[in-house]
Amino acid sequence: MLLLALSSISKNSVGPIAQLVELPAHNRLVPGSSPGGPTRFVGRMNEQLKNLIELQEIDREIIDMNRLIGSIPAKFEEAQIPLKESQQSFQAVRQKLDSLEKKKRDRERQLDDVGEKIGRLKARTSEIKTNKEYQALLSEIEAVEKERYAAEDEILVIMEEMENASRLAEAEEVRLKVEQEKIDAVKKNFEAEKAAYEQDLARMKAVRSEAARSIDEELYVEYIELIETHMGQAVTEARGEICQGCNMNIPPQLFVELKKNEEIIHCPQCRRILYYKNNDQPAEKNKDTEPV
Repeated sequence: MLLLALSSISKNSVGPIAQLVELPAHNRLVPGSSPGGPTRFVGRMNEQLKNLIELQEIDREIIDMNRLIGSIPAKFEEAQIPLKESQQSFQAVRQKLDSLEKKKRDRERQLDDVGEKIGRLKARTSEIKTNKEYQALLSEIEAVEKERYAAEDEILVIMEEMENASRLAEAEEVRLKVEQEKIDAVKKNFEAEKAAYEQDLARMKAVRSEAARSIDEELYVEYIELIETHMGQAVTEARGEICQGCNMNIPPQLFVELKKNEEIIHCPQCRRILYYKNNDQPAEKNKDTEPV
């Protein structure tokens, strides 16, 4: 993907050079601009090597910016978690309330049926001939009335549950509204952030297009291949006979030649393009880099 992204920026493209993007407070390519001290290259640097170092810095900025832009959807997705949880809670309460309402209607229909049944039983009183039949009818009526009392009690319980669920639904609806307002604000901020990043990226690409023109075609193709192979780092510093890209040792004789910065030299291990600068500090391996 890096190869496609960078190679799509034609080094031969024409057009006005956009204003330089906003870069860090210091530019490592400008002598004396680093707060840690001036950058001092030994000897007269090969012009193509110098151009590659500059292009690598620009591409690093472009890659970082693309990563920032690419990370926004995931950040927004994460920011929506409280809203989604609130939506689920609200839906669960609403479903419970709907279920209780249906259950109440069912019990009310059952109560109506019981009432009609009691009415029919009482209407048979005039038809009774014997005391035995009358007692049997009373027992049947009593049994059906127990069903009615049970149905009435159950309806009261359901109504109490509905009242509690209704209050909870109102609270969840308020919470949902608050979370929706929050995510609307977050979305607006992310959109503004993305627009700003894309604007900076466009400026960087314009600067890159100009910088790429100064590099020989064959060397540029090789650079792009290294960018893809090494996840965006084709050019790296050699410090104390150690490649800061792969963290492997550089042969002493090669390092002597490398310190002159007079030609394009590759790391024997990772094939990155190397350069040397005097940092006035002890040589050490790059702890943040693993061997490649």
